[in-house]
Amino acid sequence: MINYDFDNIDLSILEVLMNNANKPYTEVARLVNVSGGTVHVRMRKMEEAGVIKGSALIIDHPKVGLDLTAFLGIYLAKSSLYDQVFSQLKAIDEVTTIHYTTGNYNMFVRIHCRNTNHLKDLLHDKIQPIEGIVRTETIISLDESLNRPVQLTSLVHLVK
Repeated sequence: MINYDFDNIDLSILEVLMNNANKPYTEVARLVNVSGGTVHVRMRKMEEAGVIKGSALIIDHPKVGLDLTAFLGIYLAKSSLYDQVFSQLKAIDEVTTIHYTTGNYNMFVRIHCRNTNHLKDLLHDKIQPIEGIVRTETIISLDESLNRPVQLTSLVHLVK
């Protein structure tokens, strides 16, 4: 991984692509007022620097039968068990995000399930038996009203 010095052009390129990763580089270039080659080179450099970790499709989980989204607050016996618990949680397909946190929980996890029975089975059979987990608190999401990328150009101000 290499260091990468950002400028406002990089941030503008990222913002355009975060809002629509399918947008062709030529269109991104037009919107940012640079050449298509500039967009291509800068994207490659940001990938090499680890700034861009890849791209992904955003799935509407209920439309594929995963109607329940839940968040788990996980209490660990000791914080030093995080890596061990993380590796086991990561192996569970329904787990989509894992955060190491401060506050009441040591970990905060998002999972997607078919229904409450699936959630119950997942908790009982796969998550709560993991060595190092003392207990969990489950929060069921009723609706995801907002899920968006951070608008970099409004929060990061670079002047070169």
